[in-house]
Amino acid sequence: MLNPAQRTTRFDLALAQAGEWLKTHQTLIRRLQWLVVGVYAFLIVTPALLPLPGRAAHIWNDLTLFAQFAFWGIWWPFVLVSMALVGRLWCGLLCPEGALSEAVAERGRGLAVPQWIQWRGWPFVAFAMTTVYGQMTSVYQYPGPALVVLGGSTGAAMVVGYLWGRNKRVWCRYLCPVTGVFALISKLAPFHFRVDTSAWLDWAKPRGEQPETLNCAPLVAVKTMRGASQCHMCGRCSGFRSAVTLARRSPNAEIVDVAGLRPKPWDTMLIVFGLMGLAAGAFHWGASPLYVQMKQTLAEWLVNQDIMWPLEPILPWFVLTNYPAVNDVMTPLDGAVLIAYILGFMLALALPVCLCLVGATLASGRFAMARLHHYAQALIPMASCGVFLGLSSLTVTMLRAEGLALDFVGVLRALLLGGAVLWCLQLAWLISAKYAPGIARRLAATLFVGAAAGLGAFAWASLFWRLARL
Repeated sequence: MLNPAQRTTRFDLALAQAGEWLKTHQTLIRRLQWLVVGVYAFLIVTPALLPLPGRAAHIWNDLTLFAQFAFWGIWWPFVLVSMALVGRLWCGLLCPEGALSEAVAERGRGLAVPQWIQWRGWPFVAFAMTTVYGQMTSVYQYPGPALVVLGGSTGAAMVVGYLWGRNKRVWCRYLCPVTGVFALISKLAPFHFRVDTSAWLDWAKPRGEQPETLNCAPLVAVKTMRGASQCHMCGRCSGFRSAVTLARRSPNAEIVDVAGLRPKPWDTMLIVFGLMGLAAGAFHWGASPLYVQMKQTLAEWLVNQDIMWPLEPILPWFVLTNYPAVNDVMTPLDGAVLIAYILGFMLALALPVCLCLVGATLASGRFAMARLHHYAQALIPMASCGVFLGLSSLTVTMLRAEGLALDFVGVLRALLLGGAVLWCLQLAWLISAKYAPGIARRLAATLFVGAAAGLGAFAWASLFWRLARL
């Protein structure tokens, strides 16, 4: 029987071999990617050409409902889970956008990537715009908006790849609406490609052999890579210069030891204002009495002013939900109040969270923005958990419509939210050790971060259990 040390050694060896397998089976991976592309294209295009499902339709006998469940009930929630478990493996091995963008880039113009594409705010802006637009068009319910959002993103990825790719995934690195989300969540992954910088520098090319080359499609500087946030886990760099190995690590390691080295304000924006604020608001508005009250008040005022056009469903479905055949339409007033509600919810949640982060920073010593951004990284478990619960609520809704009780869901949600808060506290405690001079200050900083995580948990709990009339 193996002792623990031997088990660990064998597991590490198996991981390294798995990385090598990925490197040596790139042809198989490419074929798998094209298979995913085919399925993806079929599921986003075909339902848009079919009539809307009737009342008697089910997931198993209606392609539109099946595609809806596949994309929003299975694909998106559990792709997020995969990021926390195995890093951005989805991006490197399965993502149809990445595969198409890189394939087009191999035959594209290869122009220099312009500075505007490299703007670091795109991950937040693209996520925010896609989230709000998706709510305006009811992207989770209808195939037309799904085709616009997913198909439009794929088309844009191919155009960017053709113009500026140079065999790289420029779209994936800078412009993909979820690249920032995936980068944040993958920091929690217990696996990564570890780079031994000393071995890299000491490597000497064997005589008589061609220099070894490396094409890192997502434009990662592999030599200095210390985390998994940008790595697509494709395996192409495994064993490069005898310095890169697929290995395990602590799920806390990247946030505690790496995230503070290079403060990223846009990461903080995405965590606090995007995932914790905007995403929660996007799921809240449909169940909010305040949203209804705002509409009624404004509608009465418009009628009194004899301004009637904002009360008519005059905009097409690809701008605002408009399906009169199923009695589901939105007026310009509905759309304006929806946007105002989501943005207002975002600010109402994000600003107190920012104040908590300021408190944690001050508790650790003199105020420094770099330290605040590092503490913000401790909120990634809550931000990730909230978005997963929001997306999986669609899974639950569709399965319950098929007659499944799913009585365990409430308990599971409570456990996930509680576990996310505890994880945030642990990360804050570990981060505080780098800044706070004593136990009291560390405890104060940790509690401030815990309060921020608690606000996020309360926002989602109020949606699922109606704890607050938001």
